[in-house]
Amino acid sequence: MDEIGSLEISWIQGFTNKSIAYVDNKTVCYSSGSHICFLNLETQIQSVLKSPGRGVGALTANCNNGIFAFSEQKLCPSIFVYIFPEFHLKNELKGAAQLDFTSLTLSEGGPYVGCCSALPEHTITVWNWENAEQICTQSNAGQGIVSLLFNPLNWLQLCALSTTGLTVWNIEKSGSFHVLKQRVIELPATDGSFVESLVPTLNIVNEKIPYFGPEMPPSAIVGLQGDETDNIVAKLCTKARLTPTAICWTAKSELYVGCVEGFLLLVDAESLRVSVLFNPTTAGAIPELRQSNFQSLTLNKNGLITIGKENVVHCLQFEGAQINITQTWKTEAAVTTVMLSPDFETLLLTSNTGQIYMLNPTSDGIGKVLDVLSGNFVAAALLHTDRNICVSVRESGELQLWSSDGVCLGSLSLQTQVTSLACCPVAQYAAVGTTSGYVLFIDLNRKQQPCLVHQVHLYNIPVDHLVFDKDGHYLFTSASDSHVYVVDAKPSKRFSVMGFTVVPGPILSLSSQSIRSSGEVKVLALCREQEGQSQNGSMLTVLTLPVRDISGPDCVDRHGVLSNNILKVCRYEVPHPLESCVLGVSEVFAYCHKRKTLLRFQLPQDTDSLSSQEVVQLTPEQEVKGHPLGPASLVLSPHNLWLASVDQDGLLCIRETASMERYIELQCHSCRLGGVRSVSFSADSQTLLTTGFKDGSLLCTNLRNTSLDGGKMTEATLYSKTMDLFLKKMFNEENTVLTDLPEWGKGSVPGSEKPEGPEGSTEAETVDVTEQDDSYNSLLSAPPSHLTWLESRREAVLKEESEQYSETKTNMRKALKEFRDTVQEMMRENETLPDIKRLELHDFNLYVEEQRRLEAMMEQEVIRVRNEIDWEMSAKSCLWDVLKKECWDSMKVKGKAIKAFHSEHKVKNYPLRERTEKEEEDLRRVQDMRKFEKAACISSLQKSSNTTGAKEEEQGEDGNGPESAAVTGSFSAQLGYSNPYIYDQFSLRTTEQRINQMILLQDVIYRIKTGFNANFEAVHKQKVQELSRVRDRNQHIKEIMLELDMNETLWEPSLTVSEWPERILTVDDSEIKAEKYLTPEQKEEEERKKLEEQRRLAAQGDNFRERALDNMMDGALEVKKENILKMEIPPPEFVLTKPAIHWTEEERKIHKEYEKKDKDLNEEKEKYKKSLENEVKKLQAATKDKTEMFDETLKQLFEKKLHCELTIYQEELKITFLAYSVLIEVEMTNRELELKLKLEKTVAYKDEIGEQLKRHEEEVELFHENYNTTVAEDKGLDKEFRKEFFNVPGHIVDHLYKLFKRRPRVQKMRTQTDNNSNPLKEQRLCGSLAPDALGKMLKAMEDLDAPENMPEGLNRLIWDKFCLVRRAKVESEQKVKLNALTLAEMQAFLQKRRDDDTAVQQEVKNLSDELERLHKERNRFLMDIMVQVLLKPNQVEVSLTDMIADYTDSVLYPRSVVEDLKITIRSLGGQKIASMVECKDFRKGIIQVQWEHKKMAMQIEDLNNKNRDIQKLQFSKEQQDYLYSKEKDSRMSKQVSILKKTMAFQEKTHQQSVQGPRQKIKQLSRQAAIEAKKTEVVEQQLRNMQVAVAEGRHIYEEMASEEHQAAGTEERYQEIAQRSKLKDLAKAQAEDLDILRAEVARLRMKNFPSLDQLKHV
Repeated sequence: MDEIGSLEISWIQGFTNKSIAYVDNKTVCYSSGSHICFLNLETQIQSVLKSPGRGVGALTANCNNGIFAFSEQKLCPSIFVYIFPEFHLKNELKGAAQLDFTSLTLSEGGPYVGCCSALPEHTITVWNWENAEQICTQSNAGQGIVSLLFNPLNWLQLCALSTTGLTVWNIEKSGSFHVLKQRVIELPATDGSFVESLVPTLNIVNEKIPYFGPEMPPSAIVGLQGDETDNIVAKLCTKARLTPTAICWTAKSELYVGCVEGFLLLVDAESLRVSVLFNPTTAGAIPELRQSNFQSLTLNKNGLITIGKENVVHCLQFEGAQINITQTWKTEAAVTTVMLSPDFETLLLTSNTGQIYMLNPTSDGIGKVLDVLSGNFVAAALLHTDRNICVSVRESGELQLWSSDGVCLGSLSLQTQVTSLACCPVAQYAAVGTTSGYVLFIDLNRKQQPCLVHQVHLYNIPVDHLVFDKDGHYLFTSASDSHVYVVDAKPSKRFSVMGFTVVPGPILSLSSQSIRSSGEVKVLALCREQEGQSQNGSMLTVLTLPVRDISGPDCVDRHGVLSNNILKVCRYEVPHPLESCVLGVSEVFAYCHKRKTLLRFQLPQDTDSLSSQEVVQLTPEQEVKGHPLGPASLVLSPHNLWLASVDQDGLLCIRETASMERYIELQCHSCRLGGVRSVSFSADSQTLLTTGFKDGSLLCTNLRNTSLDGGKMTEATLYSKTMDLFLKKMFNEENTVLTDLPEWGKGSVPGSEKPEGPEGSTEAETVDVTEQDDSYNSLLSAPPSHLTWLESRREAVLKEESEQYSETKTNMRKALKEFRDTVQEMMRENETLPDIKRLELHDFNLYVEEQRRLEAMMEQEVIRVRNEIDWEMSAKSCLWDVLKKECWDSMKVKGKAIKAFHSEHKVKNYPLRERTEKEEEDLRRVQDMRKFEKAACISSLQKSSNTTGAKEEEQGEDGNGPESAAVTGSFSAQLGYSNPYIYDQFSLRTTEQRINQMILLQDVIYRIKTGFNANFEAVHKQKVQELSRVRDRNQHIKEIMLELDMNETLWEPSLTVSEWPERILTVDDSEIKAEKYLTPEQKEEEERKKLEEQRRLAAQGDNFRERALDNMMDGALEVKKENILKMEIPPPEFVLTKPAIHWTEEERKIHKEYEKKDKDLNEEKEKYKKSLENEVKKLQAATKDKTEMFDETLKQLFEKKLHCELTIYQEELKITFLAYSVLIEVEMTNRELELKLKLEKTVAYKDEIGEQLKRHEEEVELFHENYNTTVAEDKGLDKEFRKEFFNVPGHIVDHLYKLFKRRPRVQKMRTQTDNNSNPLKEQRLCGSLAPDALGKMLKAMEDLDAPENMPEGLNRLIWDKFCLVRRAKVESEQKVKLNALTLAEMQAFLQKRRDDDTAVQQEVKNLSDELERLHKERNRFLMDIMVQVLLKPNQVEVSLTDMIADYTDSVLYPRSVVEDLKITIRSLGGQKIASMVECKDFRKGIIQVQWEHKKMAMQIEDLNNKNRDIQKLQFSKEQQDYLYSKEKDSRMSKQVSILKKTMAFQEKTHQQSVQGPRQKIKQLSRQAAIEAKKTEVVEQQLRNMQVAVAEGRHIYEEMASEEHQAAGTEERYQEIAQRSKLKDLAKAQAEDLDILRAEVARLRMKNFPSLDQLKHV
């Protein structure tokens, strides 16, 4: 392997807009295939990092610290964390996913990375990438997560964006323990309204059960159970919500959310409150934003940057509820993502079409940074003429030219899909194959503007392979139709098609080899068999062409087929199926996917003796292990010494052809995305180009020599130079011609131009109608709209032949016409000849073989059509059998109807199926069960009959026998079809009883239908009999009418199809309109039957007895009655021969007798005719009466049908209620199981939380003890300070102690250095960043430790010791602060766990209460039975309303008792009302008299008061003047004028008095505004002063603590000493008191001795 060298990546191109991010201020990174590209936006310099794993999945970066992370694409993928620009692998994170990662994100607040895995676990994991430790993880975090984003202000919060919703994840920490907590954001509905979930959480039991039973949640109704129940029910029961597409964090830890529907939302991540900022459905929505779906959002200092569907970028500012578009930019292409640069000055815009733009909001300038287009590459190749340029094509038809360092030089859109690419070695152009079968020739001399100079249409299918020979003589093309075309590769020949050949089968691979020694070009084609669609073959075809002009007629025939004179074909067969192969000098290299090996075959040297049809068997000379996935593609280097192979695993392998065991490899493309699609060598064999199958990347790789001699590379270089010298002259000639070629069809789409070659005539020739062959051929030869080269060639040949032999054709047509006329004349003459001389028609056929062929063809077509008809008939027959079996044969009683004779009234029966065995078994089981229950009930009644006999007799008398229909709920018992085992409606308590009742009710319905069907059949037979009688009467009437020579239409009723349904299954001959087709066999059978009938009749002979009986009595042995109406008396002969005057007397007598007989006969005829007419009327009347009687019977049957229908509906209603009650009980059971399952899970979760809570409490308690220890140690440092400097003078120690308490202001310094352009200004310091604060504090302490701050007269050694002590104190203080922060976090975490525990306990209590309520409700539902009660006609029913009456304490009474009670109540009520009216009238009179009396007394009192007032009334002079004055109007006008003047004066005074306060108010308002501004400034200063005061207070307290401590110690010492003295004094005094008490006692005993002492004395 070392002898070959090594592979190094030179450059890579391809941009999919899958993921792009900043890694520093001027560099972005994006994935391209299995590599990551880094693009410097200023210098446009690109660097590449190859993925250490398989492919590149999700990608993210943090520009603050130059960290980027990406995942690989394989099973159990890893996450690689690198640092830029060193490309140093910081860590590899493993074990967070099984298949793939959907999103990655890096935190700006620490070394943390968040990732989300795909199927099957959907896990969100947060890592510490510095030590590769999983901080926290959460499985089943949600499906469809496409983006994760840390809160830039708080790394403990990140947002997950999915295709269906939005979730905020909070990281709660307690020391080193972290946990993820989910908070789902409820987005508005698609119309912008805020809706609540329709799924009820708990079932609320009401005091009264609803009419249709208790209401259950959807989960209980559906019967779902398990973890996904709530999610499924929520999806089914909630409205469609908005679909988020983009998110962006704000400076207040809020989220801007863009939606597909065009909504813009603002979400508070703490309270989860959602507000709609923009609603496109409102009338006042901004028109520019209506069509925007906010695909991407970012925040800068000017506002919110949004991107919509169109290529427009908006900058939005929000003022309250109003949105303003401050800036708008328009890009060339539609952009999809936007991001803010790390310096917060520019915007980066990317599109799906491969463009990256830079936008400066201040200058409104948009610059294009990258433009490499997008899409999957088809192929790429390096130009043989200019090795610094390569050309590539994409599937969409985009052709691009690249420089040696990967810069796009130019592009050309071919506007069609392409399939293949090849570069010419003798001119600077490329050949491109398209899916429509065209080969396009692209001039590449102008690198910035390549152009199409020629095209040729070779196939109607995609062009699969394009191959140039090394010397540039020919271009070989192939497709899946087995045609190999040879095109002259020289532009001087105008790329003419020289010819084609056909190989045995579709071509899988095509390669060529130039043999200069013999002047030949060999082409190898790997073919597969025509049958099947396998992608491998075992047939190798080698085509050999000479290097000379082969366009002559001796080389190519008129149709373009290469002749065997110049084309030598050799066929070889290999033992194993191959997928690809490549031709060497005298050997073939191939890949076998079946064996996963590379094979090398040696071609035989002597092939001149082999024929083109002979197949030579090849055996592999060497077989080595190949690519494991396959199928691989092989390419041979130009100097034939190196073999390159690629396949779906994405590996590029280079081997030496001499020894294929050793190889070098490079992972070029992603295996998951299809691997490598194509590979090509450069002319010097030292550069390779590979294209990915679906990753949209183009990779350039250099082959470097790692050995000492470098012989292989030198050999390849020498070969390249030799080829350049050999082809230089040809290149100069051909390339000059190429540059002079005009641009092909400028502005037209490839394929729209008229194909080259001769054109076929499109004018149809006029031929005779009888010339069917010519007209048929002319239709077949009609040219399509775009002809291929071969079709054009054939059209030209046909046109040439047609012009050459046109006169001959005309003569032949005339001769044929004359010959046809002669034959037709002979046929007409043959028709007139006798049979013995007449010829058969086939004797006139001159072309018997053609006729037989056409007959055989026709017979085959007939057989095909007949088979199709047979199959169709078989299918219909099968369908008919199935339908008949299901809908007819399975019916025990077929559906039938009876129609009335004289109306359209119709009665139908009940179609019934045969009862199944299960139904019969269920019915028997229920009946047997009911028998046992009744027997047990009777025995229990007999035991208690002695004690309750009398009471039962009374109840029996009052009960009036069996239950009425009103109680049973149906009329089945009245109809006589009731089942004796049916339960009482009031005794249905259990589900089993209700199910049994349903089975019994179904049996009742079956009995009702069966009974009615029996009556129906009787009536149906009656109608059939009546129809038979009507037919008999009509037959008699017809005979009478025949005698009377009457022609009237009789009423002849018959059975309809509904009355005789069996007729549907039979087809009468009258229903078939088409003529019946008889096969020859059937015709022979019909003829045979006719002959047998004739022979049978002939065998009977001439029976004279029967013939005589037929002649005399019409074949009947009865006396034939003569028809009187047809009898005529013939007149005498003389009446006809003689006139009346010549009659004799005898003749006159005879005439009189004739007249008398004729008169009698006429009278007899008249009587007979009347009798016949009367008989006809009698028969018609009888028919009418009988049919009317039948209609009456049918009416009775219809009434019975109504009663049966009513009863059936009643029973079905009871069944429905029972089924519904059973269903409700099942729902309640499901609800109970659901609640039990939830309760079990909640209890388990509660136990888990309890254990966690206990563990965390222990941890907090332990940490709190450590914290107290740390605080005590910190205070100990203060106490030990003076001891450390005991040998230093006191005043210096005091000064040192003040310095000991002094601290630098780090936070204020950091605040002043903030970047004002950062839109996220309010970033706060997290607890995790405290170590950074310690480092900054220690760095700031270096200034305080400087010798300049040392007090005067202090020794340097003491100062150094002081600095060390102060640093220890600072570190201790920082440790205390860090522990305090950690303790606060742990206590907060513990409090949240306690809250969770309380919430879970409450949920357990709620579930237990709900389960208990459900049990009560279930018992109450089982006891509260719904019964069906029938009401009599004309009875008032209470209307059903929402409020249902409570009949809990109701009792059923007979109606007569209630009616009697109502009558009594009415009579008594009437009497009471009459007495009440009488009392009311009397009381009314008393009240009226009292009122009049009071009225008169009040009038008297009023009059007395008025009299008294009049007497005491005093009048002033003015009043007297007013009363006695006569000019009242003038006085009133004078007073009014005085009042007006007074009012005007007061208004003027008021305005003057108000003006001053108004001015004062304005002045005060201005002063208030000024004071408000001053207050804001003062408040801002106050905050800073408060911070400074707090710090000073802290320092003062720390400095003064020692002095206060010393003073306090002395004071406490004095107190202790005084207390000790007092204790000693008290103790001495106590001892003195004890002595005195003892002395007093002794003296008392001495003076007053006790009796006890006297006794002893």
